[in-house]
Amino acid sequence: MARQPKILAFAGSARKDSTNKKLIKIAAAGAREAGAEVTLIDLNDYPMPLYNGDLEENEGQPENAKKIKKLMLEHDAFLISSPEYNSSISPLLKNTIDWVSRPVKGEEDLIAFRNKAVALISASPGPLGGLRGLVTVRSILGNIFAHVIPQQMTLPSAYEAFDDQGNLKDPAKEKRAKEVGAALVKFTSKMIQS
Repeated sequence: MARQPKILAFAGSARKDSTNKKLIKIAAAGAREAGAEVTLIDLNDYPMPLYNGDLEENEGQPENAKKIKKLMLEHDAFLISSPEYNSSISPLLKNTIDWVSRPVKGEEDLIAFRNKAVALISASPGPLGGLRGLVTVRSILGNIFAHVIPQQMTLPSAYEAFDDQGNLKDPAKEKRAKEVGAALVKFTSKMIQS
């Protein structure tokens, strides 16, 4: 019997009422429905200083960077909802990637990202739904040897898109978010069986 894919899901936003945190929950539900074991985390639970080479040299990797790296190593794929900051990646997500990507003696470079499957989604109050920021995220992850699947979703006018329970008001958009999670499961299943 095929092994159940393990997916780590998180939003690249620190805001408590983040639309990206709401959207990641929906996509994660789609991944679960498609047969994956999903671990949903909040990056706010893993605070880290801004990456600084001198800090790394003097103090080593922060404990929370080690914890996230361990989680990444334990999972086959990542489902990421990335907010757009000035047409690019959020500082929180970039800093997380920067710390986790740092080499550790005796470890293969970029081991937490190498050959991991990734699906990207984004929610934004703007008309493009965070699309421009996903271009940057896709480029960064591809350059550190992750396999970013082509299926993605952007949610424009995100402040008006959710009801009071955090569900998408438009059933078609809810379905689309879940489909991205399911597509990641399908791709990851093929990867871990080959």
